[in-house]
Amino acid sequence: MALLSKTIKAKRKENGLTQEDLSLKSGLGLRLIREIEQGKTSMHMDKVNQLLSLFGMELVPAPIIQKALMVNFFQNNSTS
Repeated sequence: MALLSKTIKAKRKENGLTQEDLSLKSGLGLRLIREIEQGKTSMHMDKVNQLLSLFGMELVPAPIIQKALMVNFFQNNSTS
């Protein structure tokens, strides 16, 4: 969940959006946006995909090797 949370937060910031902006644009509650960005584990995948769709992305199964490469990418390119 950490990678998902970091991805959503990074995309939000790349697009110059506040959590409130993202809530309004996605139609999802501000509380849910905050929980997703904090890595809460009880998320509905349809809501996550609704949010990701704003950035042209969707949650899909990925091979473990791909996941490891993505984690390394975000660790090496983290600005926070």
